[in-house]
Amino acid sequence: MARELLGCRLVRQLNGDRLAGIVVEAEAYIGEQDQACHAKVGKTPRTQVMYGPAGFSYVYFTYGMHWMLNVVTETEGFPAAVLIRAIQPVEGIKVMQGLRGGKEVAELCNGPAKLTQAMGIARGQNRLDLCQASSELWIEFAINLSRDGIASSPRIGLGETPEPWRSKPWRYLVKNNRFVSK
Repeated sequence: MARELLGCRLVRQLNGDRLAGIVVEAEAYIGEQDQACHAKVGKTPRTQVMYGPAGFSYVYFTYGMHWMLNVVTETEGFPAAVLIRAIQPVEGIKVMQGLRGGKEVAELCNGPAKLTQAMGIARGQNRLDLCQASSELWIEFAINLSRDGIASSPRIGLGETPEPWRSKPWRYLVKNNRFVSK
């Protein structure tokens, strides 16, 4: 699913403004056995949304300072989600720049914490139905990407995660896209 989200448009309705960007980087986290997945500890108040139906947002706070946006992806009862790591801004860029302190366009959303800040995504956007355009946050089909234009690599920032989970090539990105995280 992480690969399938590439090319989709992430849209946020914020104070009457439409903010949007094309997903250019995403990482998969799959089930309780995945030692990099939050669900590795089982169902908790934080991870409960991951056990729900696919298509909902899982927004969590990390490192005491950053919000992260995930899309729940599997059948109800099986915890899995895709972290949206980067988007290419296409709508509402001035508003995004205001939320990010005037950063250049290429620096607005090239990382998971940057994109949530640029789109005003926080705790209030947890558990939203991302398949409903009537939501304040949703995903639309945007462009088809060829498989040749997509690369994969191990996920980023997994710290002490044991193998084989640390090296799983479950990070997908649009090749040569300047909006991918660094």
